[in-house]
Amino acid sequence: MDCPVCKNAMITLELQEVEIDLCTDCGGIWLDAGELEMLLGEPEKASQLLNSFKTDHTSTEKPRKCPICLKKMKKIIIGSSKPVLLIDKCRKDDGLWFDKGELQDIFDRAQLDKDNKIQKLLADMFGQEHNTDKQ
Repeated sequence: MDCPVCKNAMITLELQEVEIDLCTDCGGIWLDAGELEMLLGEPEKASQLLNSFKTDHTSTEKPRKCPICLKKMKKIIIGSSKPVLLIDKCRKDDGLWFDKGELQDIFDRAQLDKDNKIQKLLADMFGQEHNTDKQ
């Protein structure tokens, strides 16, 4: 699968039964449909987050193509915090694209990762140290 931003091949990483496609060049992350819910691990929280998604019809960002169906994705506004956070969502619901840092930003803004589960998962996946391991 190729990155929708820089068009380079992405690598697939798997942790705790969640496959994440990572672009090693730009740091973007592709989650197939259903993988965000698996990352959250709690249906209520996943539903809360997904229900907060609103299509941005005024975005001036260039549309990106879905790496699966190759159709232009729509821009989605996450929450109501400022500055506005936009992600890309496949119109056919194949998945979601997060630019570098956006996935963690979403969980931080929505306070959906209070036990740092996502932070730990991402840190383990990308070989970064996270605050909860420091003593």
